[in-house]
Amino acid sequence: MTGPLRLACIDAEAPPLFGRAGAGGARHGYEPDAAALVADELGRPLEWVFTPWAEFYPALRAHEVDAVWCGQGITAARRRQADFTRPYAVFNESVLVRRGEDVASPRDLRGRRVAAIGGSTNLALAETFEGALVVPFGGGTDDVFGDMLAALRAGEVDAVVDDDVVFVPLGADPAFSVAFTVPTGNRWGVAVARDRPGTREAIDAALAAVISDGRLGKAWRTWMPDLPYPLA
Repeated sequence: MTGPLRLACIDAEAPPLFGRAGAGGARHGYEPDAAALVADELGRPLEWVFTPWAEFYPALRAHEVDAVWCGQGITAARRRQADFTRPYAVFNESVLVRRGEDVASPRDLRGRRVAAIGGSTNLALAETFEGALVVPFGGGTDDVFGDMLAALRAGEVDAVVDDDVVFVPLGADPAFSVAFTVPTGNRWGVAVARDRPGTREAIDAALAAVISDGRLGKAWRTWMPDLPYPLA
């Protein structure tokens, strides 16, 4: 295959994973760099297709894109919708609160409103917090992560659950603090339509190559030097 490798993702600010696309659709961050390595290994140009979170799998099934490369934890529910490559990242999950809130463990969230993206591994974790009032956020907007942060800032929710990496840039924000982290070890992979096994195999093989020769590790350390590289 020599045509563009068309990958679905949202166009949002979520560093160090990715930022909004610049001129000509250029993207920067760990996920765009990792995807570029795989596209280069395949000998195909890379093309991003910006899609609302909730439309990822319909677009995949309709073959509007070759794959979804956008923070997809490999879960049983998602495996019912698509096949996945080997992981290109492994992350734990953290709980973000407003700075000064007395939250240090799941039991401190009893009776509090806890936000997470609907259908995500983060929502599944939030649902294990006994007594918490879980608030799913739909993925129909261009920036569901930004929506959750805005709700937390405004006091509409009391906490946000997401993968630890997305909260790294908020360390200096005086409005927020990470209350605690749960070592869930979520594996992120590239989702491919189940009726296109050849596409999955090709992307998986390219991913294996950039892991084995150290190129993916270099990208990880460029964007996330404070997080241990999990695929060595």
